[in-house]
Amino acid sequence: MNPEQKLIDRYAAALMPNYGQPMLTLVSGQGCQVWDAAGDEYLDLIAGIAVSALGHGHPALAEAVAQQARRLAHASNLFMNEREIELAERLLALLGADGRPGARAHGRVFFANSGTEANEAALKVVRRAQAKRGSPDRRAIVAAEHGFHGRTMGALALTGKASIRDPFGPFGLDVRFVPYGDATALKEAVTGDVAAVFLEPCQGEAGVVPAPDGYLAAAREACDAAGALLVLDEIQSGIGRTGAWFAHQRDGILPDVLTLAKGLGGGLPIGACIGLGECGTALDKGDHGSTFGGNPVACAAALAVLDTIEADDLLANAAAVGEQLSAGIAAVTHPLLAGVRGRGLWLAALLTEPVAGLVESACRANGYLVNAVQPDAIRLAPPLILNAAQAVAFTAALPGILDATATAEATGTGHVITRPLLANGQGAWREAGSTARPHGAGHPGRPAPENGVRRPAEAGDDAGHPGRPAAGAGPAGASGAVAQPAGPAGGEES
Repeated sequence: MNPEQKLIDRYAAALMPNYGQPMLTLVSGQGCQVWDAAGDEYLDLIAGIAVSALGHGHPALAEAVAQQARRLAHASNLFMNEREIELAERLLALLGADGRPGARAHGRVFFANSGTEANEAALKVVRRAQAKRGSPDRRAIVAAEHGFHGRTMGALALTGKASIRDPFGPFGLDVRFVPYGDATALKEAVTGDVAAVFLEPCQGEAGVVPAPDGYLAAAREACDAAGALLVLDEIQSGIGRTGAWFAHQRDGILPDVLTLAKGLGGGLPIGACIGLGECGTALDKGDHGSTFGGNPVACAAALAVLDTIEADDLLANAAAVGEQLSAGIAAVTHPLLAGVRGRGLWLAALLTEPVAGLVESACRANGYLVNAVQPDAIRLAPPLILNAAQAVAFTAALPGILDATATAEATGTGHVITRPLLANGQGAWREAGSTARPHGAGHPGRPAPENGVRRPAEAGDDAGHPGRPAAGAGPAGASGAVAQPAGPAGGEES
């Protein structure tokens, strides 16, 4: 039995089966590269589901965590610690909600350990805020179809995906779901008994679906008109992912509550629920708590993330390299590719067939880690240090990856056969197992979805698929960025 199979067997024997059986074991990382237990190298284009904002092994993050762990690893909520105060002040300043002259609002922060916990806190905040307004019976919540807010019971009640929500109901919450992006439906749903509206500025688990222009402003107006509160879930979209600190800032609005997690800790578990105005002081002593919330090590990590994003101008890098990556995908002409949507370094490559699992497998076999977020969508959420050469390498490899997917689909073999692309254009055939259902050979065209979709190049356009470039330097000042991988990688269907 090989070492990888031993790890698979140990995992299956020791962990609950809620994640299925991952077929790849990652053991180390540096910059945008990771290595598996077999020593194969990958370009990480998913970053732990939009978490590893600084990539892997970043010296600023590693030193901040080590230094704080040596000094004080835990304090609990019975005592203050400097790092949580510094981080709260920093987040409020980034929002323009630190109470200084000229600030748009004054806010307060509650720290949790994850995104779902941040949303649970937000539910309590809006209930308490409405009660303090003299409207304790305003308890209904409006949320969006296909939205995702977490797996704990309150956050799950808000999640607009019946397949994962319904098995665990009833929830004790009155939640009304409306079509995402439909401002009229939202306005009609926000009636006098609604406490709050929960929305994502871009729906991540639905396939990276940005809100239509004007939608968040319309949500703000609808809430103000009806006396409801607006909660924006930026668990995935926040902390530079879209090229701005927070995705909602491009719309020029402020929510009443903002929730954060994922990229905030750069790999360490932390979440934040930020209440603005009355929502900042809605909770009274004893109303909520967390043993590990505001942990000094996690807060030190988050401060290092914010410092590095600012010092290395990673917001600009996310915007520029994200645009290059989006344009490169859009330039690919292939029957399986419908387009690309998203902003910054948070994109979805859209497919004309429900073969995302096969595409993910083919990417992995060619040394790229991506996520089949929907049957017809591949999510890309790489570290914010991704450089131009790495973006070009992926888009250059994409046509071959899609060809391999089409071959597997057409032959019904249940496997993806790929030819990894080396720096010199050479490569050896390898096979990656797939559990995807065999599909017919045809690829009938269908209109690409809306919501900011970027169409692929028309047939006959010069898409330009150069060979994999030599390793390139990271973005200016982005310490921790490393070279593009030169060779193929292994890995099987996960």
